[in-house]
Amino acid sequence: MFAERILVLIPHPDDEVVGCAAAIARAHERGAEVHGLYLTTGVPPAETAWPWDRRRYPARVARRRSEAARAATILGLHAAGMLDVPSRRLKEHLAEADAAIGDALARLDAGMLWTPAWEGAHQDHDVANFLASLRRDAVAVWEFAEYGYAGRRVRSNEFPAAGPDDELLVLDAAEQAAKQRLLHIYPSERGNLAHTRTRQEMFRPLPRYDYGHPPHPPPLFWQRFQWAWKHPRVDHTRPAEVLAAIAAYRQARTAAA
Repeated sequence: MFAERILVLIPHPDDEVVGCAAAIARAHERGAEVHGLYLTTGVPPAETAWPWDRRRYPARVARRRSEAARAATILGLHAAGMLDVPSRRLKEHLAEADAAIGDALARLDAGMLWTPAWEGAHQDHDVANFLASLRRDAVAVWEFAEYGYAGRRVRSNEFPAAGPDDELLVLDAAEQAAKQRLLHIYPSERGNLAHTRTRQEMFRPLPRYDYGHPPHPPPLFWQRFQWAWKHPRVDHTRPAEVLAAIAAYRQARTAAA
């Protein structure tokens, strides 16, 4: 799961910590150069916030990017780019993100691509996983678990279903402490990161998903509180919308090729 140069897809600033902080450190120990491509700002669109809070959107983005820069410095993670796409909107910017991934891979001559797992954690994670799958013929692609809700229980750094190629990284005490410190660098996400544990990380070669159905039976992680009508912290996107966007882009890309 290591290579001389690795590109990590980071749908939101903090995913590099939640999913692969220890793995990045171990990659450095093996002499690898690790780069991160931030696919969204990590902040939902201004129009989804309460009306009186919308003017704070630029400040929230700036804060999240500042946190990301601090975490990257500690991790030794080189920034390969940061797209100006709001959280929950990656599915609407597939061509832009696809081009950015291709450019970064070529520019860095990366030998491996890491991506969040197809696990229903967040719609942007699943979209990133699909985009990574488009590069499997050019580079080795591995997915890392972050969190999920398969079987209606919250899972931290655990795939929805075990596979024969799963690689479990058991974190020692020093690695757990380092990861906990990194999580604290993101106070803007303290509530959302409360479910994150630090005892393990999991990787595997990207399976050949068909992306035609959700990662597991509903509800997905982001659907757990959709009963909270129109609350800004709740993503009310239906999984079918994400799957439709993926299918449409895959069809258009195939036709163009």
